[in-house]
Amino acid sequence: MSSPESHNHSETELAGPSPACILSETDLRQTADSIAAWQLPNGMIPWFPGGHADPWNHVEAAMALSVMGRRAEAERAYQWLADYQRPDGAWHQYYVADGVEQDKLDANCVAYVAAGVWHHYLCTGDRGFLESMWPVAQRAVDFVLDLQLPRGEIRWARHADGTPWSFALLTGSSSICHSLRAAIAAGEELGNERPDWELSAARLADVIRTQPDAFAPKHRWAMDWYYPVLSGVVTGQEGRALLASRFDRFVMDGLGVRCVSDKPWVTAAETCECIIAHLGVGRRDIASEMFEWVQDLRADDGSYFTGMAHPERTHFPADERTTYTAAAVILAADALSGTSPASTLFSNHHALPELITIG
Repeated sequence: MSSPESHNHSETELAGPSPACILSETDLRQTADSIAAWQLPNGMIPWFPGGHADPWNHVEAAMALSVMGRRAEAERAYQWLADYQRPDGAWHQYYVADGVEQDKLDANCVAYVAAGVWHHYLCTGDRGFLESMWPVAQRAVDFVLDLQLPRGEIRWARHADGTPWSFALLTGSSSICHSLRAAIAAGEELGNERPDWELSAARLADVIRTQPDAFAPKHRWAMDWYYPVLSGVVTGQEGRALLASRFDRFVMDGLGVRCVSDKPWVTAAETCECIIAHLGVGRRDIASEMFEWVQDLRADDGSYFTGMAHPERTHFPADERTTYTAAAVILAADALSGTSPASTLFSNHHALPELITIG
């Protein structure tokens, strides 16, 4: 695969194969079935049977179910969030079937419910759902924004007793910025405008773009590379340049995206997110090719292995298949094909309320 620097494509480029050439609708339904099969009766979607769930990956799985028409299961997942939300608007970091496994309160995980609620509304057009989940999303966003520092970054977590962590993370803050814009869109749709959220999102985007020292250094991790683009904070030519700048460091040609730059481990979820990031800046050629690579991690039942180590080609963690990985594949396929009404949520950032400019 040639390096992105050797191409000069516009942001609106549409050339390249449809994922239908790689996965059929039947294949994608089988993948959705693999997620639904592991959902618990109370609505929680664990990573795998007997494993834990976290709110971010739980929402990711719910979004995939919405895309594939598994509306009842998706709404059970959102009801689980409503049922388990703390009075302060947050959720704990990890849950197991019978309670809480890790009690810290991760801001990025908390914020992501807003992206999921808006996504489900786009898929279904169900205003009643949006109205019922608005108080949940509103409390969650207010909890998160209470962690915003004067410069604009958002500290990544609180202890369960409310004590905040001292630092912010670039990946988490980038994802929060996207979730904030989804929350703003939901509020505008319901006539509940929140100009304070708009200002917070603008401040957050500004610090992401201009002050990298505001965040704890995580340069080994691929997500810190592509998340400012995936989240719509860095767009257009700047987004293409950012993705090109570390492409060779994180992408193993023909295999996928390394989760960390110094290990030969590729993960399907990171690769799928990177696919959507490239799609969002007009690099459909790269996105389509990378989507083919991901299929090397598909299992016979339609689920997906979390990752693979090379050159041994051994799955890691050993034989682990995860609901969030299957969900990432479905969302990448939807972004590439434009099938669902929510297909552009992560790849066309003009569809969300614009980030206001701050002086």
